[in-house]
Amino acid sequence: MKTRLALVALIVLLSTPVWAAVQTVTLAVPGMTCAACPITVKAALGRVEGVSHVVVSYPDREAVVTFEDSLTSVEALIEATTNAGYPSTPSAAQAGRE
Repeated sequence: MKTRLALVALIVLLSTPVWAAVQTVTLAVPGMTCAACPITVKAALGRVEGVSHVVVSYPDREAVVTFEDSLTSVEALIEATTNAGYPSTPSAAQAGRE
């Protein structure tokens, strides 16, 4: 019985990454007021565990973030930009896709 339980636990642990998915979200960051602001926003998002790619556009006032949904969430990304002084929200285009 112990062997069977250990085997089931091992299978569950090994299959956990299968449940994870790479997500991409576009965040509107209207508080960026100069060409240097994207540097701070990109750095804040890049420090969030699970984020693999960040592109920040000053002219568009947005950040496109690719992340592992098992390690972080959109809420954590929003918190990161807000804590850096740049509150963000999912863009209108992003909200329409959900």
